[in-house]
Parts: sequence; C-alpha cells; structure tokens
Amino acid sequence: MAVWNRYEFLPELENTSKILKVEILDWKTKQQLCFLEKVEPRATISDIRLMFHKIYPQWYPARQSMRLDPQGKSLKDEEIIQLLPVGTTATLYFKDLGPQLGWTMVFLIEYSGPLFIYFVFYFRMPFIYGLDDRFTTSRHPVVNLACICHSFHYIKRLIETIFVHRFSHGTMPLRNIVKNCAYYWGFAAWLAYYINHPLYTPPSYGQKQVNFALIMVFTCEAGNFSIHVALSNLRRDGKRSKTCKIPYPTKNPFTWLFYFVSCPNYTYELGTWIGFTILTQCVPVGLFTLLCFIQMTVWAKDKHGTYIRQFKDYPSLRMSIIPFLL
Repeated sequence: MAVWNRYEFLPELENTSKILKVEILDWKTKQQLCFLEKVEPRATISDIRLMFHKIYPQWYPARQSMRLDPQGKSLKDEEIIQLLPVGTTATLYFKDLGPQLGWTMVFLIEYSGPLFIYFVFYFRMPFIYGLDDRFTTSRHPVVNLACICHSFHYIKRLIETIFVHRFSHGTMPLRNIVKNCAYYWGFAAWLAYYINHPLYTPPSYGQKQVNFALIMVFTCEAGNFSIHVALSNLRRDGKRSKTCKIPYPTKNPFTWLFYFVSCPNYTYELGTWIGFTILTQCVPVGLFTLLCFIQMTVWAKDKHGTYIRQFKDYPSLRMSIIPFLL
C-alpha cells in the first residue's frame, strides 16, 4: 500500500481520509483483472502499478499502461488517484506494453552495431569482396580517414549514452529495438560496403575537399557533444528527472547555437553527416544524410512545439533545427 508521508506536502489533500477502491480492467476485453479495496487517495499511478505487479508478477511496472479510457493516453506515474476524475471507485484500464528495455541498453545496442559492422567491411573480409588481386591493393587515405570519422562518431555516442545522457522515460518496447537496429545497422553496412570497396574512387577535389570535410565533421562532433552536456546539466536533480526547462547558451561557444535553434544537437548531427558525405563523396552516404535530416527535422519540430506550448516566454527568434529557415 502507499505510504502516507510521501504526500505530506500536498496541501489540497491534507484533510482527505476517504479510502478509495480501484478496479482494473483489461483494455480490450473489459474483463476485470483485479479489485483493490483499500487504496489511499494520495496514492499515485506508480503505486497502483506496484500493487498490480504484486498480483501479476509477469507484468512489471515498466510494461504496464494504466488509462482512464481504453483508447485514451497512458496516465503518468506521478498522477494522484484522488485528483483524477473518478469517484470513490476508480476504474482503470490496463494494457500490456510488452517486454521493455532500458534506454541506456537500447542506445548501447543501436550504436555498437554500426561500429563493429563497419570494421567488417573496412578489413575487407574475403566473403564480402572476394580474393581477387584487385581486392588486396592498399586503401586510399580517404578510406582510412572515413573509418576514423565513422568510428569516432559511434564511440562518442556510446560514451555519451553511459556518462552524459539523462533519460526522462525509463524504457522502450523491446519490439522496437529490431526496427531501430535494422535502420542503424543496415545503413552502416550499406555505407561501409561502398566506402571500403577496392574500386572506390576518392573525392573529386582532392585534399582541399578532404581537409574541409574533416574540419566540418570534427567541429560538428564537438558541437554535438557540447549540446548534449548542456542538456544533461539541466537535469542535475536526477538522471530520470522529467522536469522540462528552457535550454540557454552557456560560456561554451558551441552552445551559442541555442540563440537560433531549439535543437542544436540535431543541427550539429546533420552537419557531421554532411561533412562525412563531402569527405567520402559517396551516394549512399548522401541518401543516409537526407533521411537523417528528414527524421531529425520531425523530432526537432516536435520538441520546438513542446517548448512553445510549455513556456510562454520561450525565445521567439529560435527555429527548430536550421537558423532563420526551419
């Protein structure tokens, strides 16, 4: 059962002593799964999840979705039963979200795949390119640089996942990991196959093109890392904090992009892949960069809209991902 002193600082509930009843039904069949007879009004949805888990151990809290309406949105963990539009008996609908995976593990799986897959092509395994004499020739320097850039990018992502990122949502459905890995791992193999192919041709404009691309790649990588650190520092009150704050530029020059866009991490990420496209001058890399741009624009516009809805004083000059344009 819930503990009373967890809620002693909620003034609107101080004089409440009425014990509630909670009925939990299956969201699809409407069959009753359990009936909780003595639930304290200050109990949260998180408490209900724990009670339900004791009755049904196979449905741990992370895979539970509790709703007021079968087709409605999931109630948040911190929502208090007494403050919901319910009577003395609250009816909740349960939906099984399926096996869940923590976000840290999700990203470790997604990002480690491309790192190792790329090396399979870089070292020109015989079962990929064959053993023809042409395939044993030395690599062009750009191929080596591309491997360094690609590896650096995903190693940075892995380090950020472990030491920098703070996740507001605890888990992701396990079934989604297959889709995400197919995207990241599949594209990594496609890019690596052409970049490391023995017949690969170097950039048209030679060393100047390579130098420009390298500067762009590592500048944007530094900017992306700086933004992730700045965003992480907004949640010092806890790794899983759900408090949303307006991000502002810091003394770090890379964060000054916050003056113009809401999601500079995506801006820098896009710049990294544009630089990698220029470096390799490879069509598959360009297509991957285009898809990244489309997806990140969707994410950025959604985040930008959330900021505008939550904060009346949100800076009006900011765009979603590209300064002054988008």
